Amino acid sequence: MDIIQLVDRIEEVVDTAKGLPMTQNKIVNPDDIYEIVDEIRHQFPEDLKQARWIVKQRQEMVEEAEREANRILEDAQERARAMVDEQEVVRQADARAQEIMDDARAAEREVRLGADDYADEVMANLEVNLGKMLTAVQRGRDRLQAGKTTR
Repeated sequence: MDIIQLVDRIEEVVDTAKGLPMTQNKIVNPDDIYEIVDEIRHQFPEDLKQARWIVKQRQEMVEEAEREANRILEDAQERARAMVDEQEVVRQADARAQEIMDDARAAEREVRLGADDYADEVMANLEVNLGKMLTAVQRGRDRLQAGKTTR
């Protein structure tokens, strides 16, 4: 029987005790009460042990929950750091890609300008050579024309 039931028994003994006329006092057999009190004393340490065990279990559960919460928090912080690191790597990769594209565009402009300059130089030489050939052709025709008229 647990302590609560024993206290209920004390109430029952008092409730069923004979009352004194004209008062609210009752006649209770002290041996009945002492017997129940002795049982309570006997039960009390066991109930107290159970209560302490329950409190200890509860404390262990709270501590385990705190450890788990801390572990989850550390994991989340690590993931956040990894994401920040990953974002930084992506940002650096984007910046490097932009540098490479800028360098490629500059090199393309240089090559294009160099090619334009080369083509212009080749055409200028061709123009000079064509001019010389045209002059030579013109002279040859002029000679042919002059030879026709003297004949």
